[in-house]
Amino acid sequence: MSDQADKYARLKALHAREEAFVMPNPWDAGSARLLASLGFEALATTSAGYSFSAGKRDSFASLSRRDILQNAAEIVAATDLPVSADLEDGFGAAPETCAQTVRMASETGLVGGSIEDATGDPDAPIHALDLAVERIAAAADAARDLPFLLTARAENFLWGRPDLDDTIRRLQAFCAAGADVVYAPGLPDLDAIRTVCAAVDKPVNVVMGLGRRSYSVAELSQAGVRRIGVGGSFARAALGAMMRAAREVRDAGTFSYADDAIPDAEISRLMSQARCGPRT
Repeated sequence: MSDQADKYARLKALHAREEAFVMPNPWDAGSARLLASLGFEALATTSAGYSFSAGKRDSFASLSRRDILQNAAEIVAATDLPVSADLEDGFGAAPETCAQTVRMASETGLVGGSIEDATGDPDAPIHALDLAVERIAAAADAARDLPFLLTARAENFLWGRPDLDDTIRRLQAFCAAGADVVYAPGLPDLDAIRTVCAAVDKPVNVVMGLGRRSYSVAELSQAGVRRIGVGGSFARAALGAMMRAAREVRDAGTFSYADDAIPDAEISRLMSQARCGPRT
């Protein structure tokens, strides 16, 4: 079995567990190594975290497919863990563009990725259902010949369309079109999450740490969730710590923030690891 096929098999197996697993979101190679050192079993990229580190907003206009895939490739190379990527809207409305994005993602070593039904157009923020399903079907057809786990995202609740029934219809259609995992970011509460999990026949992903109501891994598992991410919240937490440190220095002229910093010897050890290669 090739290294990439092995990673795909490991990622797929995680979704078959009876309890949810956490797949945290590094934003660069360094944060990927830190998360891997803590024993997480898989990682997912974050467009938000990456864009913040590059001094950009998390938006369709700011992030190109080339940028996203280059960042993902660096994360893949940093550890031997399976990595899934935030592939935004597939980087184009056409179904064939979504399929091409999946193939290009696989070429970087990624073994999974998500494609959403948002358009990036505030006047018409969500693709019509027929086109949204065609896009996922094309991506799923491309993924079928690869070691690639496809996640389909229904973005209603992030774009001012809090319609749970329509969201479920979309997720069910994405399942039928070949998605391996489904995801509806922004669901309002645990009851809505539970309803979604009961309504679909594929594993459900949720994201925590975005400032909405927070639930434990145990609570989400009991609701039927199989995968939990943190989106860009780890990146924002790291940036928040930096800002607190900088304000201390600016305002108080003290440096106590260093007491909570990772020791130099520890981070040097983690960052000096040889590049992870294929398993033998």
